[in-house]
Amino acid sequence: MRTDKLLQGEKVFLRPLNVEDLDTYYTLFFDSEVRRLTGTKQVFTYAQIEHYIANKWQENDSVLLLICLQNTEEVIGDIALQDIDPTNRNANMRIAIGQAKHQGQGYGSEAIQLLLEYGFGILNLNRIELNVFAYNKQASRAYEKAGFTVEGIQREVLFYNHEYHDSISMSILAREFREKYRK
Repeated sequence: MRTDKLLQGEKVFLRPLNVEDLDTYYTLFFDSEVRRLTGTKQVFTYAQIEHYIANKWQENDSVLLLICLQNTEEVIGDIALQDIDPTNRNANMRIAIGQAKHQGQGYGSEAIQLLLEYGFGILNLNRIELNVFAYNKQASRAYEKAGFTVEGIQREVLFYNHEYHDSISMSILAREFREKYRK
């Protein structure tokens, strides 16, 4: 049983990424549909991932956690707060679930709730924002369900697979999170 379960939910737990995760992290996002949903174009080498993991702990403006299943401890994705601005108390969130079989199971929603709790509670943030591509309807619904509000649309911001795509900007404020989850 792992002892590095930073944030605990019913279905998933979130834990820090470490060097032992190199092979898993390298292969986690090879799925073409996951790459499309996240707008990932760059192909990373093993050495680039190794360098990324080795240097991640030095960053003080981000928190990167792996999403793991409670019952098997399998790593199914990652979630992060990025560009943390302690002065203005805001950050950007991103999440990716690595395989379609783990999507639509509530794992991402629970991971989001855990990370929001951490961001608003431990980090004392006031605002967390994200962007989702307009074609990723399942993610948009999950973010709205989690309490995020649409703020605007960045038109044709992504060129992927010979087409331009819009990006939807969303955010949630600490008071909105408390109203939703602290009833």
